[in-house]
Amino acid sequence: MSTKDNELLLERQLCFGLSVASRSVIAAYKPVLAQLDLTHPQYLVMLALWEQAPRRVKDIAAALRLESATLSPLLRRLEDLGFVSRTRDAADERALAVDLTAAGVELRQRALSVPGTMMARLGLDRESATQLHHSMMALIGSADHADDGAVPPPAGGPGPVPSGP
Repeated sequence: MSTKDNELLLERQLCFGLSVASRSVIAAYKPVLAQLDLTHPQYLVMLALWEQAPRRVKDIAAALRLESATLSPLLRRLEDLGFVSRTRDAADERALAVDLTAAGVELRQRALSVPGTMMARLGLDRESATQLHHSMMALIGSADHADDGAVPPPAGGPGPVPSGP
């Protein structure tokens, strides 16, 4: 196979590696979050609320990069679990505000062990996890500002992930 053909190998594709890594990491979270009675998407909502509550639905959606329609069932389930409450925003009756309940605040204490547990499960130390997070956030930023592929990548810039160890 020529070098050009090799660039189309599945294991050399950034998108493939990211997709598999995402599914694998989320699967690793599942038993840990089950102890909190949360799914991974619900955990992300709770993280956003533990940072700042109350928050408008649209603000949570923006923070999590979700559509409001995707977020609504997550919020409904969290409300059914007793972790959040949803009310009309006093400043804007059209907006829905989400706040933590006492159980939601208490859940944060139980969730404090999740990051350390997940680093151990994934074989990461704090420095490695921080570097990986930084790289992912930079990649997200680059993707957000990509010009729909109209501009070719710079020479020697990011390309397919090399195969092998």
